[in-house]
Amino acid sequence: MKRTFGNWKMLAAAFLLLFGGLAVAQTEITFETSRLTLHTATGDHEIVVELAETEQQRQRGLMYRTELAPDHGMIFDLGQPRTASMWMANTLIPLDMVFIRTDGSVAGYYEQAEPGSKRVIASREPVKYVLELAGGQAQAYGLKPGDTVTGPALKQ
Repeated sequence: MKRTFGNWKMLAAAFLLLFGGLAVAQTEITFETSRLTLHTATGDHEIVVELAETEQQRQRGLMYRTELAPDHGMIFDLGQPRTASMWMANTLIPLDMVFIRTDGSVAGYYEQAEPGSKRVIASREPVKYVLELAGGQAQAYGLKPGDTVTGPALKQ
């Protein structure tokens, strides 16, 4: 009888971890919105961005989303300039990641990050912000390193 009870406890614990973890993963997190403008050779592109400002918001990012409209994105304020490291675990849509210096200039970007990948995507230099856009948007905007980003979402 003791052995059966022990197996039952293990099964119950596994059940709670599995379904409790799913409940936490799907917990509603809200984001305030703001605006940015990408200044590229093809023109100025207005973008509505969600602000990932708290640790909880930065950890969630765009995970579990099934779509991201064109001209929309999420901006991560890293606080102090540092090498940014991102990954796509639990992210269901391809994303472009734009690495932005403190002065608003684009240090570089990574296009079409693969949904669900645990591959680490890192900036090549310290940056203050990471802007996530729907996959393919960086190319659609004609984005290049050295272009600039302005707007109230960047706290400069």
